[in-house]
Order: sequence, then structure tokens, then C-alpha cells
Amino acid sequence: MLQGLDIAIILAYLIGTIVIGLALRRKAQKSKDDYLLGGKDLPWYMLGLSNASGMFDISGTMWLVTLTFVYGFKSIWIPWLWPVFNQVFLMVFLATWLRRSQVTTGAEWIHFRFGKGKGGNRSHSIIVVFAILSCLGFLAYGFIGLGKFVEIFIPWEIVSAYIPFNVPPLYIPHFYGIIFTLFAVFYSILGGMSGIVWTDLLQYTIMTVSSIAIAVIAWNAMGENTMNVPEGWFDPLFGWELDIDWTGIIDEVNTKIAEDQYSLFGLFFMLMVFKGILSSIAGPAPNYDMQKILSTKSPLEAAKMSAFSIAALIPTRYLMVGGFSVLAILFYEDLQLETAGILDFEKILPAAISQFVPVGLLGLLLAGLLAAFMSTFAGTLNAAQAYLVNDIYLKYNPDATSKKIKNMNYGSGIVVVLVSIVLGFFVLDVNSILQWIVSALYGSYVISNTLKWYWWRFNGEGYFWGMVSGIIPALIFPMFTDTLDLYYFPVILLISIIGSIVGTYSAPPTNEKVLLDFYKKTRPWGFWKPVLEKVRKEEPEFKRNNNFWRDMFNVLIGVIAQTLLVLIPLYLILHENISFVISLAVLVLCVIILKKNWWDRIKNEPDVNIK
Repeated sequence: MLQGLDIAIILAYLIGTIVIGLALRRKAQKSKDDYLLGGKDLPWYMLGLSNASGMFDISGTMWLVTLTFVYGFKSIWIPWLWPVFNQVFLMVFLATWLRRSQVTTGAEWIHFRFGKGKGGNRSHSIIVVFAILSCLGFLAYGFIGLGKFVEIFIPWEIVSAYIPFNVPPLYIPHFYGIIFTLFAVFYSILGGMSGIVWTDLLQYTIMTVSSIAIAVIAWNAMGENTMNVPEGWFDPLFGWELDIDWTGIIDEVNTKIAEDQYSLFGLFFMLMVFKGILSSIAGPAPNYDMQKILSTKSPLEAAKMSAFSIAALIPTRYLMVGGFSVLAILFYEDLQLETAGILDFEKILPAAISQFVPVGLLGLLLAGLLAAFMSTFAGTLNAAQAYLVNDIYLKYNPDATSKKIKNMNYGSGIVVVLVSIVLGFFVLDVNSILQWIVSALYGSYVISNTLKWYWWRFNGEGYFWGMVSGIIPALIFPMFTDTLDLYYFPVILLISIIGSIVGTYSAPPTNEKVLLDFYKKTRPWGFWKPVLEKVRKEEPEFKRNNNFWRDMFNVLIGVIAQTLLVLIPLYLILHENISFVISLAVLVLCVIILKKNWWDRIKNEPDVNIK
């Protein structure tokens, strides 16, 4: 039960978000770029913290705590579903490529790549559809996670006395989700990107303090208690099968493992890595991550922002994830995870908070986690607004006045929120919507968005048909099968490849002028020889990008470093001192390599400092 001090801290945070929204309202109304991109004058470290804050979402944190509780150190691989290592690809090369375009949204970037002919316009339309589908999926995902979270701390018995209508038990989380969503809507719609970044900075500060406090509590508890976990729980390595058996410890966890369908872990891991690499080289999906990259001052700052996002997010988040997972295992009998008589492991995080966090810190932590939800929600909402306003409304109303654009920003935001809330009522749990987004929906995105960077002949028609042939099965397959979404990712991928190739050769290549402009500005590596030869006829001194092997080596080192940033907080909390020191030493070595082979080189690349 929340005490007076906790409630006061939460209210102070919520009031703070309203003040930020009102304070930045005037700046956001100056222009379209001021609203959607913060005027492109926000410093990289603030955008990096904001990006980290947006990824430190409440639903994802609940999911990670559940994974760590159930699978132990093997859980560090499962977020590769996302894939979490896509930030490394962005840091090493893709963020600079993307930012050189100087566009406002991912859909506008499509015109930069394919032009404004028939294929370019079709591609533009389909990426807008995908972006809005993706944003709605993420908003529904965050919405249901928040509701489950709040339900633990604000018992319905207390609230129901003041509500003039009846809410069925199944939809109590949705009711709470609607209430807290309204605060996120307020500051994100009024303050635009600047409002989101400044609110994220406040949220990140709260979450860092909370994470350290939780890690200290868990570290002390480990010194006084012994963990009872299955054999293999402490081992991040794995074989073909998972081989984690909770029988005789917490028998119910075995049911959870069976439902997750991760038992054939070797097959799951191979599919996950295959999909993850393809998703990463495809570049960021058209959501808040892409908007933050496009909001940076220059390509070099885009790279710095992506690197800083990794360093800011992972250690902080895993201090919290590891802390709560350890406390939940040590004191499992004290948790109450049942909802309407059904055991719900996704409630481990809120149940552990309720049980183990002292007064005062509880208010701070809840404010931070509510902020985490609102940060992700607001960033995703901003991305959805960007597509609706910039890529649909202004496409057909290019001469719209500032007042009309402002009203459209507000109106589109409200419509997106209402639709996402309705979708949230059809979502059963966090894991199901997450699996669909990262496996099925993003499976439809991968091929078209990989080919657009690396193959000159790929055109707007190929992009359109590749996306359509992926999105349709991604929407249909879940209706007819209960299989884990990742397992039919290869089928969606194959259909999308066929659509991309057939579509590409059904139309002539992209306009030569468009291709030359794209290649000269972006400077990608890949299959661009015919375009390179034409560029050199105009500019004989133009140099080809020969950094493929260097970039791939840096990606490998970056992924190792990122994985160590996950392991180090866990080893620290669990008093695994030797493993902690070894991991720290290897991390330092990775950082030295990246300093010499990535940072020292990227600073001198052409066009990396353009504004």
C-alpha cells in the first residue's frame, strides 16, 4: 500500500511533466521541425539519454525481470529477439548514413532513396502504413504493461468506491492504463520532441537512483541468504536444449517455460541471431529511435548519440532487473502473483517492488517506472504523429498554415492514442504483443529495408511489394497458429524476398539523378558499382566506401561489449566477484579497440560533420 510520502513524490513527478509540456509549448509551435525534431539543436548526450529512457520502458522491464527469474543467465540472449544489438550497428555506421539524408521522417527518407515517381510514392505509402502499425503495436504493448503494474499498488477495492461505473476484473489494468496515458499525451502533444527529451532526462535521473538503490538492497540480501535455483541458472552458455528444470523448487515455472516455447534453445537462438542481424543491417524501424537520430545536429552526433544510448541504458537497467530478479527468487513465497486465480509471472516486478522497497524510495521508483512508460509512449506517439502529419497531411496540403499544422499535430495525437487504447483491450499479455511486434511485424520489414541500403538496382516497386508481401502474412498467421511468432519468421522472410525481387524487376531502375544524389550523400558500402562509376565521371576524386570489414569487426566488438554490460551488473549483485572482474577487464579491452578502430576513424570521414 502506498504511503503519503510515496503519493506526494508521484504527484510531484506528474505535475513536473505538465509543467515541462506547458513550458516548451511555445518552442514546439515555431515550426514543423521544432515540433517533430526539436529544431535539430538538441545536444547528442540529451538525445542519447532520452533514447535510453525511451527504451527503459515499464513493459520491457517487467518482461526482462520475468526472463531473468525464469532462465537465469541464459536470459541475456532472449532480448536479441528485439534485437538489442541493433544499437551497435547504428553506432558503428548506420546512424551516420541515416542522418546525412537531412530528412524529417523515415517515410520522407523513402523519397530521398527512391524519388517521387510511381514506385517511390507506393513505397512512401507502405512505410507510413508500417510505421503506424508499428507505433500502434508498441503503444498497446506499453498500455497493457502499465495497467498490470499499477494494479498491484493501487488496489481496485479502494478506487472502485469513487468510480460511478462497474469495471470487470479482466479490464482493471486497462482502466489504469487509460488514466496514466493521459499525462503522457499531455506533455508529448503540447511540447513535441523538446518536451519529450526534457521529460526523459527527468525520468532517467529517477530511474538511475532507483536502480542503484534496488541493486544495493539485493546485494545485501544475497549476503544474508542462499539462492535456490536449478542447475545451469548461473551459466550463460547453452546447448541444443534449454535444460532448466524448476521441479521441486518452484514447479509452476516449468509451465511458464513450456508456454514460452524456448525449450529448443539452440534452434531458437540461431533463428534469433539470423533475424537479429538482418533487422539490424536494415536500419532503425520508423519509430522514436529513428526520430531521435534525425533530430541530432550532425551525422557524427548521431553516432555519438547511439553509442551513448547503449552505455546509459544497459548497466542502469540491469542493476534494476538483476536486483528485482534476485529478490523475487530469494523471497518468492512472499510474492502474490495470482490474478483471478491464475498465476501471472509478468507480475514479478510490481510484486517485488511492493514487497521489498521501503517508503520514500517506493514513491521515487514508482514515479520513475510510470515515467518510463510515459517516455516510451510519448516517443512512439511523436513518431506516429510525424508520419500522419508530415507524410500524409502535408503531402496533400503542402501550403497548410502553421496553425493548421499545429491543430493537425494535436488531432492526430489524440486519434492515435484512442486507437491504441482500443487495441490494448484485445491484448492478453505483454509477451504475446511483444513477440508479434519483434518477430512477425518486423519480419515483414527486414528484406525491403536491407536491400534499400546495399543494392543499387532495388527500386520503389521492389520496396513496396516486398513490404506488402511481408505485412499481409504477419497480420494473418497469428490468427491460425499458436506457434511462437519467431518460428514462422523464415516463412514471412521468404515471401517478402520473392515480393521484393519480382517487384524490382517489374519496373525500371530508380531515376539516375535520385540514385546519384542518394549515393553521394549517404556513401553506403554494398553493391553500388554502376552508380559509383557514374559519380566518378562527374567527380573523379570521389572515394568508394571500403569500410565493410572494419565496420563488421567493430560491430562484433560492440556486441561483445554490450553483452558484458548486461553481465557485469548481474555478477556484481550476485557476489560473483571473479566473473565480475574478468568481465570488466574484457569490457575495457573492447572499449580500447573501439576507440582506435571506430571513433578515431569515424571522426575523419567525409560529411560526418554536416549540419
